[in-house]
Amino acid sequence: MATPERIDVTFKTVYHTATSLDGFLATPDHNLDWLLSRQVDWDGPLGLNRFAAGAGAIAMGASTYQWINANSTEPWPYNMPTWVFTHREFPAFDDGRDVRLTSKPVEVVHQEMAAAADGKDLWLMGGGELVGQFADQGLLDEIIVSIAPVTLGAGAPLLPRRLELKTTEVAHNGEFACVRYSVVR
Repeated sequence: MATPERIDVTFKTVYHTATSLDGFLATPDHNLDWLLSRQVDWDGPLGLNRFAAGAGAIAMGASTYQWINANSTEPWPYNMPTWVFTHREFPAFDDGRDVRLTSKPVEVVHQEMAAAADGKDLWLMGGGELVGQFADQGLLDEIIVSIAPVTLGAGAPLLPRRLELKTTEVAHNGEFACVRYSVVR
């Protein structure tokens, strides 16, 4: 399949995530307890709050969406449109969230996200296979990853694809080593 042309270059499509030292996003049973017990400054270097302020739309997989719903004690934490790639059924929520369940190809949804984000960055939250699909279509520009000082031994991989990357920023934030990479085309 041909790589779609980028219409607007004012935004980036960014995979912002955290990983264990051995490259897993979650345990085999989709648990993130290993991540949530770590000290981090959300407003610090390469922190999530700074990044989220410049994002205008989110894409995530069904497992990520399910985990957020099952484990959050807060209302829906995102104030931007969110596309959930799934073939599953999820209950409707009456809390004002703009969540769009989809099974469309990533290149189609990427265009929808770009239109909704109005020039802001697109946030690929995960999982790794979903982000890999964006990368396969030439739609991934950057990866920001916070590396936790823990190994899991197995689980959901960070990004099950071969990509060439260029390190553009390295920071220390709480217990995490944080790195920003640009995707080499």
